[in-house]
Amino acid sequence: MRSIGMLLLLSAFSTQLMAKVTEYTLDNQMKVVVKEDHRAPVVVHQVWYRVGSNHENNGETGISHMLEHMMFKGSKNLKPGEFSKIVSRLGGEDNAFTSSDYTAYYQVVGKQHLERVMDMEAERMRHIVLTDEEFYKERDVVTEERRQRTEDKPTGKLWEQFNATAFMNSPARHPVIGWMSDILNYKTEDAREWYDRWYAPNNATLIVVGDVNPDEVHELAKKYYGKYKPKKIEAPRPQIEVEQEGERRITLKDKTNNPIIMMGFHAPTLVTAEDEATVREVYALEVLSSVLDGDSSSRLTKNLVRKSQVLASVGAGYDGADRLKTLFYFSASPSKGFEPADAENAIWQEIDKLKNELVSKEELERVLAQSEAQYIYHQDSTQAQAIVLGRLISVGLSADTLENWVDEIRKVTPEEIQQVAKKYFRKDRMTVGTLLPNTETETKKGSSSTHSGGVK
Repeated sequence: MRSIGMLLLLSAFSTQLMAKVTEYTLDNQMKVVVKEDHRAPVVVHQVWYRVGSNHENNGETGISHMLEHMMFKGSKNLKPGEFSKIVSRLGGEDNAFTSSDYTAYYQVVGKQHLERVMDMEAERMRHIVLTDEEFYKERDVVTEERRQRTEDKPTGKLWEQFNATAFMNSPARHPVIGWMSDILNYKTEDAREWYDRWYAPNNATLIVVGDVNPDEVHELAKKYYGKYKPKKIEAPRPQIEVEQEGERRITLKDKTNNPIIMMGFHAPTLVTAEDEATVREVYALEVLSSVLDGDSSSRLTKNLVRKSQVLASVGAGYDGADRLKTLFYFSASPSKGFEPADAENAIWQEIDKLKNELVSKEELERVLAQSEAQYIYHQDSTQAQAIVLGRLISVGLSADTLENWVDEIRKVTPEEIQQVAKKYFRKDRMTVGTLLPNTETETKKGSSSTHSGGVK
């Protein structure tokens, strides 16, 4: 582990490398965010649309992801697949991904090619061509993607059904790729209507990171994206998750060699926080997540895998930057000779320690050092810098959230960690999913056959 002094030196060096983020708003209300990084003659160009599975209703789940695929199937001046071929000839790479809150498209090219890819991406904003022939062919690709990622993957099914059990009435229960029955019933018109509803400059953010001049990027954005008129974007009706009033459990049997359990607890995010006290809880939960599962020396692995050997594997996760309320979750597989109930009890023992004993200053310092290191290392990649900016802005957070992240994390106290453990880790607010082996062995996992980045 690096010393705090070394991390601070790295942080100072990293700050010298980073230019400030420059923000613009075009006349059509499209946001433009530029971050200079002159270490290499490369630029990352991304367009983020504020639409994902959390905007979908029952019967249309996954349509955001389906439309992502169709964005590569031709536009006014480009034939199906031609976009990616041109980027490849330029020596670059392109792809896309869909999440619960946004859909993003990106290219990484030499800085001299920025205008070319911006021209092509701008055309896709309002002028894609959707044909039945391409749509139904691509719909088959998406169904195969779902089979490989979920239908033929027991852990994928467990997560999907666990999540749908934890969330009852909010769109957070929807799988990003969509339920299979919905995918099989998509019509071309469904994608066209979704495109017309959400793909507009005032529902998009342009992120450019790399060896660029912000004012020059702004002029290019006005030239290519500024020509489109804004549209009236009608947000979906609020679907607020009902308060959980008792423990929920599901059990699956599938083709797996080892049992797996998942435990989840509803938790706030920076977006859903209603006051400063809840904001502080979000940062405390982030630190708590690192205390439990920041690296191989963290509590869960150290105590439950290496020491007691009750678990063969274990992990914990929490994302305080989601647009809707989220889950703080645990996942574990018991060691040979132990049952899922043993795994659950072992995790609860670690939770109880957090509730009853303050995290030591030494342990907290180590966790904070990890957070600082992650902040520094993500600057190594222009793509990572762009993704972080795009994600924050797309869920409604400010571009400087990341820049303030380490300072906010540094303010977290052992008492705050204990308080959030007591408040949010309650058995009557817990959802548990268990995957048990059946008589079959787990099928071999295939690789995705999709053109684009898929779901995240």
